[in-house]
Amino acid sequence: MSSNPVTVTVAYHVVPGREADFHSWGWAMLAASAQQPGFLGGGVLVDREAEWHVVYRFASEGTARAWEDSPVRNQWHDRATAFARQTERRSVRGSKMWFDSQTTTPKPPVPPAKWKLWFVNMSAVFPPVLLFNLIVLPYLGGLNPLIRTLLLCLCVTALVTWILMPRLQRFLRKWLYPPLQALRGRHKRRTA
Repeated sequence: MSSNPVTVTVAYHVVPGREADFHSWGWAMLAASAQQPGFLGGGVLVDREAEWHVVYRFASEGTARAWEDSPVRNQWHDRATAFARQTERRSVRGSKMWFDSQTTTPKPPVPPAKWKLWFVNMSAVFPPVLLFNLIVLPYLGGLNPLIRTLLLCLCVTALVTWILMPRLQRFLRKWLYPPLQALRGRHKRRTA
């Protein structure tokens, strides 16, 4: 065991819509860990919308391990299973090593090819436009063409923006951003 401070980062995949529950849980769990000997601090972080992280720091590897093996920590872990799944855990001794491991900043993901973006956009826009034309427009035949077009644009834009496009992007993420997925896969294999 080492007397160097230990920083532990635990990554979680949070169920969509349950982010507030996870945020409250993370801070409450950190408050419980603050009661343990050797606790130096912690926080709850979000990496865009992809992953959430709970970071905590203890005075030594022994005190960090005592917290992680404690029944209290296991109870907190069990409470999170309703809204989050742990995906990764990383432990680093000492502050120099923590900052040294972060010196290489990853490159931002390369934007997808234009034809891929076109395909995703068409996949999101075509179905609601077709349905609107087949189902709704026959009932709006007496309206001014400007009003009909405005209604079409409002309905389709709302459906695409808030319902279809987020789901399509999530579903096609590996196809749109293959280098990012490959990088994440290598990182998880390396830390395992």
